[in-house]
Amino acid sequence: MAGSTFFALIDDIATVLDDVSVMTKMAAKKTAGVLGDDLALNAQQVAGVKAERELPVVWAVAKGSLKNKAILVPAALAISAFIPWAVTPLLMLGGAFLCFEGFEKLAHKYLPHQEEHHESAATAAGEVDPVAYEQDKIKGAVRTDFILSAEIIAITLGTVAGAPLQQQVTVLAGIALIMTIGVYGIVAAIVKLDDGGLYLLRTAGASGLGRARAAVGRAILAAAPKMMRSLSVIGTVAMFMVGGGILTHGLPLVHHGIEAAAAGVAALPAVGGVLAALAPAVLNALFGVAAGAVVLAGVTLVQRAIAGLRKKPH
Repeated sequence: MAGSTFFALIDDIATVLDDVSVMTKMAAKKTAGVLGDDLALNAQQVAGVKAERELPVVWAVAKGSLKNKAILVPAALAISAFIPWAVTPLLMLGGAFLCFEGFEKLAHKYLPHQEEHHESAATAAGEVDPVAYEQDKIKGAVRTDFILSAEIIAITLGTVAGAPLQQQVTVLAGIALIMTIGVYGIVAAIVKLDDGGLYLLRTAGASGLGRARAAVGRAILAAAPKMMRSLSVIGTVAMFMVGGGILTHGLPLVHHGIEAAAAGVAALPAVGGVLAALAPAVLNALFGVAAGAVVLAGVTLVQRAIAGLRKKPH
């Protein structure tokens, strides 16, 4: 009797693990798109750090990401259990923040402010504190990671919404760990790509294989700086795509309008399959740019109003 109970327990555990595995795979597929954006954004965030400090910075951001998820997983479970209607508004606030950050980058690039001239002069004179610069990079990356992690957790929660609580917790925790290890492992590989090329070049011999290693090393060294520069553009575009996508999904009228427009683009005879597939993402990004402009304008007006009130004599 005891033996049959034990084997029944083992069978129940195996069933639960099988269900968890299936749900984890489903959640991973649904969050794969966000994973790509998360990768581009975080690799771009650590660009510009001194070579010997790249891996420590990536590790610091990865630890911050784990802390984010340690907050988000129980928070998501609590919100889903007690105030499920709040999930979408909170996600939209996060999406608006991403659009704001992306548009702020564009505004600072093409509409430089007076303080930026001082910062550029200080950088040229070597007056920028490298420790403070590094900490700013880490804080910015962790802040951005919080929004993207929230979307990953929310998508995962939607996948396991009907499952028992213990399975929800297991899948959410599993996805959080998998995504963190995956993203920051690849980010570490990207930022150290030039070191890999240099290693190949230095260890290449005079044989045919050695010359091939040297050629690959030189190619990597030539491509690595271009890749790091491109990450800044890719990261900004990803901000608008993710933020705009969150906002449009929370606004049914806009979401259906984008779907209709994308279907219209796909129906054009001159448009290929790849362009048709990209149409929704491009439209989401354009909406994100517009939303970022609106939020930045609102934030600027509020800041000016507060500054005006502070200048008034009491």
